[in-house]
Amino acid sequence: MSRKPDTTTVNPPDLAVALKYDGTSAPRIVAKGHGETAGRIIATGEDHQVPVHHDPQLAKVLSRVPLGEEIPRELYVAVAEVIAFAYWLSGKSGPEAD
Repeated sequence: MSRKPDTTTVNPPDLAVALKYDGTSAPRIVAKGHGETAGRIIATGEDHQVPVHHDPQLAKVLSRVPLGEEIPRELYVAVAEVIAFAYWLSGKSGPEAD
């Protein structure tokens, strides 16, 4: 599995959370941080053409999920909307299109 996230959710410049979705299980938190770390997460995502989604409330909730863990079921719909938008922006139909 590639470590490149599919999307990064941010509350600039204080908080960023990067997600990875491979289509076989729930999305996982692959990076998160505050301040300078958040800035590096955002910059890395932009360097790799990873869509950045600005949603302060979702970023705050996702930041509570331990690094490497799948997102909780309660967040599936919110995160699915973000990932679907990221795929649409990149012209892909899903993770199998990578």
